Amino acid sequence: MDSPLPETFSERHAAVEARIAAACARAGRDRADVTLVGVSKTFPPEIVSEAIRDGVTVLGENRVQEGLAKAPLCPSAEWHLIGPLQRNKIRHALSLFTVLHGIDSEPLLHDLARVQDETGARPDVMLEVNVADEPTKHGFTPAAVRDALRAALADGVLRVVGLMCIPPFVTDPEQSRPRFRALRELRDALQDEFSLALPQLSMGMSGDFEVAIEEGATYVRIGTALFGRRTAGAWKPERSPDSDSYFV
Repeated sequence: MDSPLPETFSERHAAVEARIAAACARAGRDRADVTLVGVSKTFPPEIVSEAIRDGVTVLGENRVQEGLAKAPLCPSAEWHLIGPLQRNKIRHALSLFTVLHGIDSEPLLHDLARVQDETGARPDVMLEVNVADEPTKHGFTPAAVRDALRAALADGVLRVVGLMCIPPFVTDPEQSRPRFRALRELRDALQDEFSLALPQLSMGMSGDFEVAIEEGATYVRIGTALFGRRTAGAWKPERSPDSDSYFV
């Protein structure tokens, strides 16, 4: 991402779409099988609204509070939570997000199932896998994700649709390829083991999404290449809701 980005959102969007289409063509995949998630964290509602008008229909936020504050100020869109979900914010998350990309612990799975059962909300859920076993990253180890999936199925409420990963930062996207391939192979093994369809793979960001698509990504989470580089004066909600109101 060292090369200059196009100046306008429309130009950046067109460039990203062209890269997605080219990666799909190289992999022999249908462009319709890959969903662009525009990572709108820290960008103000007016820029997010511009993205929606330009055809970005799925937006990803890292924090529940920011998504809840921003969504009413923007035109209609589908909102995904791509960051970690805190257990005391589940109820509020379910009021907005249709897909939860980063579910990363069994206690969270159980609480999520309980609140879903109470509210009737049924978002798509993806299990985050720490593909490189990094101590600073969220997610299940590849070995532990089997128990997590078993627990999710036992709860009988959750709609687990796939896996998500954030590989280590690298300067050469090809270095991420083995991580993406490992996630796909893990997903395939889980499908066979549990006789369960897990169609979604959330992997790939601005620096490596083309490689991720070539390895089977169905969601690519793109921020910088789409919205531009973030600045120190990033947008924040004027007032965060009282944390007590988030308890499940």
